[in-house]
Amino acid sequence: MSTVITANGLSKRYKASLALDNASFRIESGRIVGLIGPNGAGKTTALKAILGLTDFQGELDVLGLDPRKQRGRLMEQVCFIADVAVLPRWIRVREAVDFVANIHPRFNRAKCEAFLARTKLQPNQRVRQMSKGMIVQLHLALVMAIDARLLVLDEPTLGLDILYRKQFYQSLLEDYFDEDKTIIVTTHQVEEVEHILTDLMFIRDGKIVLDADMEAIGERFIEVMVGADHAAAARALKPLDERQVFGKSIFLFDGADRAMLEALGEIRRPSVSDLFVATMKGTYA
Repeated sequence: MSTVITANGLSKRYKASLALDNASFRIESGRIVGLIGPNGAGKTTALKAILGLTDFQGELDVLGLDPRKQRGRLMEQVCFIADVAVLPRWIRVREAVDFVANIHPRFNRAKCEAFLARTKLQPNQRVRQMSKGMIVQLHLALVMAIDARLLVLDEPTLGLDILYRKQFYQSLLEDYFDEDKTIIVTTHQVEEVEHILTDLMFIRDGKIVLDADMEAIGERFIEVMVGADHAAAARALKPLDERQVFGKSIFLFDGADRAMLEALGEIRRPSVSDLFVATMKGTYA
């Protein structure tokens, strides 16, 4: 397994705001990484640094290249889907395909046309005639036909209905992802990507506050639902979080003894959403 991204001491300041604060992390090939954080946490700035779209302090290696100095070479191996459509409203489907085919050396026209054949998009249809979901389908067909080693998704399904969102992630898994490719995705709809992630990173105030693979997270974090008679004992173990559901207390623990928690009540693996809420408590205060 090779390293796709290595970041050491990544920092970025916008006037009085520190968007990235000495962030360090590694991402290996063949992984699907969820970069999750509240608004203003530094997610998009981190992605811009990886894509060579902003300057920064620190060290950053992406596919063996420096994004600040070798962006042209980097973009031959990287694809990006943002939360806003970047396709001109006047362009037709066939013109978009022709454009990408002429500028990207790793584009496979036959693969793109096969993806488009599974949609309702027509070759002469213009972007301005499409719904947002159809634009995403076109964008995804163009991107998935590029044999890129790294795919960066920044809120890719924002504003789409649940059907389009499910189709989007299903297409990623079935038609794009393999052991030689790496995907980084940011989203606020974490419950919809949880099942596809291999790794999870939480970012808060420009700092990486959690960085682990999903298997390690399942072993490290435990939720226990207890009745009122065991609540005090659970609190004595210093949980990360406590919430009430139907008259019972649910406690979230980090690294606690599983056997001890089983004696208090029903244990389960917390969802990424619950883990995120517990970790980010106070962020919106």
